[in-house]
Amino acid sequence: MNDPREGPGVCDHRPVPEPEMVLPDYTGRATTSIVPALTWGSTSPLVPADVAAADQAVLLVLDSLGWEQLHDNADVAPTLASMPGQAATTVAPSTTAAALTSISTGLPPGEHGVVGYRFPAGGAVMNALRWTTTAGDHRQTVPPTSVQAAAPFAGGRWVVVGNRAFATSAFTEAHLGDAPYAGYDHPSSIIPEVRSALAGGAPLVYAYYDGLDHVAHVHGVSGEYYRHELAFCDWLVGGLLAALPSGTALMVTADHGHVDAPDLVGIAAEVDELVVQRSGEPRFRWLHSRPAGRDALLEAAGAAHADQAWVMPADEVIERGILGPVVTDAARSRIGDVALIAHAPIGFSDPAERRAEFMVGRHGSLTAAEMLVPALGAVV
Repeated sequence: MNDPREGPGVCDHRPVPEPEMVLPDYTGRATTSIVPALTWGSTSPLVPADVAAADQAVLLVLDSLGWEQLHDNADVAPTLASMPGQAATTVAPSTTAAALTSISTGLPPGEHGVVGYRFPAGGAVMNALRWTTTAGDHRQTVPPTSVQAAAPFAGGRWVVVGNRAFATSAFTEAHLGDAPYAGYDHPSSIIPEVRSALAGGAPLVYAYYDGLDHVAHVHGVSGEYYRHELAFCDWLVGGLLAALPSGTALMVTADHGHVDAPDLVGIAAEVDELVVQRSGEPRFRWLHSRPAGRDALLEAAGAAHADQAWVMPADEVIERGILGPVVTDAARSRIGDVALIAHAPIGFSDPAERRAEFMVGRHGSLTAAEMLVPALGAVV
């Protein structure tokens, strides 16, 4: 008998129904609208008027806190579950590098140019979080501001509270710019660091914590590991609400949700022979065609993988506004020719991608579990 915890399509290989595709709502209900609203008071349906009007505000980004995962585990996150708010959409692909840059800049990936986890830049496919290629560090070849030149935080006066290990990384430079950075060594220190920044006169504080993402990748979102880490995130939010000065606003959001998708599958041989390189990530895999071979690649990819993924040519991805209403020439140069956007609980492999085969949880695609995130806000 199959273990029911395994879920359909993992051990019994029953067909998994194709889910609804959730597109980013760049008209206002995407996470791109939060920072401009907090910075300048611009209208956002995600940010309550009293939150936008507060003299001081904190934006806490909990990496990988999906709307569906929060509500499926509300019993271990009573503080988060009781905060006023609603579901927002993240951006596409629903992955950390693209989505965090969209939160901080207020721009879709098609404009800020960080179009995914891995993309071509400077003659090689670069990992945007590590700013490396298979040959090593890529910072001297591709300076961060040459990829992402928009002003982070809409040009406002923000202080960042983040992991000390990330303080000087190339990705931090790309998506957070030169905002003052208060590094913490332990997650519980987020609370006093945020309070210290506010006491020092900072009008706006951006705090980031990625523990939930690590746990979800290693253990998935369906078990006790995820629930215990979510309980810690709830404690963190409760601690912030208790520690913030009266009249301070707290917004909580995330860069993406998560799904359990432990199976990493190969690209069909008849597809792969038409491909010169792959980029993106397992659940939003870009295939780059051989010269004059785009039509053949699209046809072969559709025939081989349509039961596992939404198979789209780049032109359709752009025309449907998936990367945003505007896609710059630079951003267009960083995507492939055909996208495999997984809707089955799988990822598509890339031999150049490190350690992807060890992950249980993944994100990047356009399913509701990955695309919907909380936008919660309150004034203490």
